[in-house]
Amino acid sequence: MKRLTYYLCGIALLLVGIMPMSAQSQYKDTIVVARDGSGDYRTLTEAMEGIRAFMDYKVTVLVKNGVYKEKVIIPSWVQNVDFIGESAEKTIITYDDHANINKMGTFRTYTVKVQGNNITFKNLTIENNAARLGQAVALHTEGDKLVFINCRFLGNQDTIYTGAAGTRLYFVDCYIEGTTDFIFGPSTALFENCEIRSKTNSYVTAASTPEDIAVGYVFKSCRLTAEPGVDKVYLGRPWRPYAATVFINCEMGKHIRPEGWHNWGKAENERTARYAEYGSKGDGASVTGRVKWAQQLTKKEAVQYDDLNYIYRMCSDWKPVN
Repeated sequence: MKRLTYYLCGIALLLVGIMPMSAQSQYKDTIVVARDGSGDYRTLTEAMEGIRAFMDYKVTVLVKNGVYKEKVIIPSWVQNVDFIGESAEKTIITYDDHANINKMGTFRTYTVKVQGNNITFKNLTIENNAARLGQAVALHTEGDKLVFINCRFLGNQDTIYTGAAGTRLYFVDCYIEGTTDFIFGPSTALFENCEIRSKTNSYVTAASTPEDIAVGYVFKSCRLTAEPGVDKVYLGRPWRPYAATVFINCEMGKHIRPEGWHNWGKAENERTARYAEYGSKGDGASVTGRVKWAQQLTKKEAVQYDDLNYIYRMCSDWKPVN
């Protein structure tokens, strides 16, 4: 029996010794993705297999310039990862699903779906380039503590879906474009120094903030722009009754409607929706025509949004940095 045990152990050691180098070094703290084959993986989907589940150390995934046509899921077991593109304009993750393909529905149309926590994305373009045939999500988030730095989000209807209540997101120096409700969902998300570009006359946001969460979407020092000919855009409408959206010190183009906000055809939403502005500037910033059921913050109220503990107070242990 002992001889058999020694024999089997010897075989196991021999197999380890002759394992391919790639298998021995499967888990790295830096991974390179390149479409031309010069990296560790050719696609982001393949790269997920090179990230150890639930690791407590930081992994950096460097994504070289290229067009990555793939539908990417970053699963819940991926955490503490930075996905860094070579350049935002030339590192493009793209797909073209939309809601009317085989009755797919909105929530399966994503190009990138993020289920993991503590993940940063930098210098990347995430795009849904489907034709304007219905909802077509570029970014779908479900994870917590997600940061997006100098990223571009391209699409039409429903470009960004912040899909899980109680999760915290931070977008800084990003470009976000779309047609209708192109930033929507229940998460708490801070957008800072971003360009928000409307491609048609419609609505920018459609928050669905739960009643028990005080802060939904916060836009600080953002620029609201529009394509030529677009001249009738609302800041938001409530996808759910307690939608919470605030614009602070944002520059608003003339395409923003004087009313600012829409009740989604339900007068009862006017009693519950939590919409507010402070320090708006630009051709679309006049408050004289704003709906009476939206709030103009005082300076003291607006200053609260300088405190990340206030914005993310449901779990105030997280302070995103760039």
